[in-house]
Amino acid sequence: MNSYDSERMSDLMIAAGHESVLTPEEANVVVLNTCSIRDKADEKVFSDLGRLKMIKEKSSGDFFIVVAGCMAQLRSRDIIRRAPYADAVLGPQNIQRIAEIIDDFVKNKELDTIVSTSFDVDDKFRKLSDKFSTRGVSEFLTIQEGCDNFCTYCVVPNTRGREFSRSVADIVKEAKNLVSLGVKEITLLGQNVNSYAGENAEGEKCNLAGLLFELAGVDGLRRLRYVTSNPKDVNKSIAEAHRDINILMPFLHLPVQSGSDAILRKMNRKYTRSEYVECVCMLREYCPRIAFSSDFIVGFPGETDADFDQTLKLAGEINYAQAYSFKYSPRPGTAAARMGDQIPENVKSERLAILQDLLNDQQSQFNQKFIDRRVSVLLVKEGKHENQLGGRSEYSQAVSVCIDDGEFAVGDIVDVRITEIASHSLIGIIEK
Repeated sequence: MNSYDSERMSDLMIAAGHESVLTPEEANVVVLNTCSIRDKADEKVFSDLGRLKMIKEKSSGDFFIVVAGCMAQLRSRDIIRRAPYADAVLGPQNIQRIAEIIDDFVKNKELDTIVSTSFDVDDKFRKLSDKFSTRGVSEFLTIQEGCDNFCTYCVVPNTRGREFSRSVADIVKEAKNLVSLGVKEITLLGQNVNSYAGENAEGEKCNLAGLLFELAGVDGLRRLRYVTSNPKDVNKSIAEAHRDINILMPFLHLPVQSGSDAILRKMNRKYTRSEYVECVCMLREYCPRIAFSSDFIVGFPGETDADFDQTLKLAGEINYAQAYSFKYSPRPGTAAARMGDQIPENVKSERLAILQDLLNDQQSQFNQKFIDRRVSVLLVKEGKHENQLGGRSEYSQAVSVCIDDGEFAVGDIVDVRITEIASHSLIGIIEK
């Protein structure tokens, strides 16, 4: 979602007459679009701000620093206190103001730091530019923002507000604009994407499955994905969409966070371990070739060895194609940060290493199944070596493809026979 917001801010700036440059030293405006999901991300921002301060002090012309995104929303006072040289602080629902704010600073160099952290998601999407700058062949499209679930570890309700769904018409229009720029694959975004409930042409609420069927009719769109799903909102209509829409990829990111019912309750996840398993089984029944990735948090407050063992058993039962796992990180203003029984860092680290060994082994076994198999690959970028292109399989695996010079190009979808497996990617040749 930050990638999407960054592109939309760039669109706004370019539409206002600015040009993109490659380094901070070349720039008159530097925007840090921030994340606040873990403490490490916050500290990296302050480190980057320190480097930008030195560039600003040496600059002989205009040099404006903008801090945008979730950390800007959550910690605006800290930013102003620790980095008073920042010129503007914009929350995620205020990025549509970036071009006008920079214009204000150009006209009046004496302005104090501008802080804009109101919640008005509708205003954000109405004022984002209809003009798109250059895009790749695979892009993001935000359809829903905010979250009403209030998981006890999560800052999203504080940084992006309550749930808001864009209309079907607006989403389809943006998808068509992207396709006109050469985009072949679109990933729909939402903090809780499968709770999407936008208005359709008849003024009725449309669910995610209905939107997927609408987008499947966009001429020129070759691949469709969506993230991130809450298991409690996955239903039969979603499973039917995976069965019936041929451009909907057979790969779903379905975060579980923990395999322990006790920890899931403390996290306020609103589903049980067995309900999660039932959800996976339903999707596999409707789409037998579907594969799953997931998110795990280890060391949540109060997590016992028995709780962690349940997580290991669940991961073994589902058998993931990919997964992301992290140590619990207390976030400001969340209920979990105030809980007792915080787990020592060394215990978190030990558990994370054990879980990651299991998940990495599962990913390796999943990838090994593709040796000497034919895989459909969307070519998305130039490769590291001559006569090589990089792409993505239907299962979002990175694939390095050997080609004859000039035979294929970025944007093509090709059949590739996998010849070997690298650490986290596949290598193959194009089948003719």
